[in-house]
Amino acid sequence: MTKLKIKSGDTVRVIAGDNKGQEGVVQKVLKDKNKAVVEGVNLVSKHQKPSATNPQGGIVKQEAPIHISNLSLLTLKGETTRVGYRVEGDKKVRFSKKSNEVI
Repeated sequence: MTKLKIKSGDTVRVIAGDNKGQEGVVQKVLKDKNKAVVEGVNLVSKHQKPSATNPQGGIVKQEAPIHISNLSLLTLKGETTRVGYRVEGDKKVRFSKKSNEVI
């Protein structure tokens, strides 16, 4: 299994697929499937039966996982970058390969 360089809480942009160009914050990372759930991206319609929590039921929009390879991390300036790791002192830190700044 490869090291995933995108973590929950990161701001990302979709670089491939139907949702190309959309941006959002990573809510959850599914390590075993190499996918991530991004807020407001890759919305799908789900038919839901009425229940105690949702007595009306009906069609609900929710985020579906998107593959990590289709995501790119955004810097504070709003540009996409690749992520690398390096050791500074006793800590291992993530850094932007484009600007060489610590993330």
